[in-house]
Amino acid sequence: MAKKIYILTNTLVVIFFSIFMAVSAYATISKATTMGNLNSAFKGETNASHKYELFAQQADKEGYKQIAKLFRAVSMAESIHRNNHKAVILSLGGVPNVIDFEPVQVKTTKENLQVPLKGEAYEQEIMYPNFIKLANAEKIPSAVKTFTYAKNAEKQHEKLFQDALNNFGKNKPIDYCVSRVSGATYATKSMCPVSKCGLEEEYIRIK
Repeated sequence: MAKKIYILTNTLVVIFFSIFMAVSAYATISKATTMGNLNSAFKGETNASHKYELFAQQADKEGYKQIAKLFRAVSMAESIHRNNHKAVILSLGGVPNVIDFEPVQVKTTKENLQVPLKGEAYEQEIMYPNFIKLANAEKIPSAVKTFTYAKNAEKQHEKLFQDALNNFGKNKPIDYCVSRVSGATYATKSMCPVSKCGLEEEYIRIK
């Protein structure tokens, strides 16, 4: 009898240990996936910021100062997203990937304006929503927040680029306000929006 109890006890221990290891392995894999998403977004935003700065330089060369201003505003917003993603990676004990800048094909300003439209749409409609869904499932609120900031801003960027393309050659002078916190990007003719704390200083004005 004692032998049967001993065997049963050992069997239960093995079963529970196997379940524990399986759950632990699943959690590790899932968290690594969210970390992978963070690093993927970090790389994407870094390259986007770099690309838009090069497009801004081309717009300046062609005399499209307003469009150059827009590219610089969005470049700054993407750099804020990059920094937010990096901060979350570090806070979770991860290490940001080393970034190699991807080759950028700089064409005419009108052609350059068409480049971001598909990318911005993909990020705010597919990529970031999927990243947010997984981060929510994994209960990583800091990742949810940084992905949400970026998703909302990408929607703004898509509209700003489309408007600039629709009015190409007749773009009216306007400034842009970029949130230092979220990268939210607004066109403005007067003041930048006031933050929840009542501070306009949350925004960087691109003139």
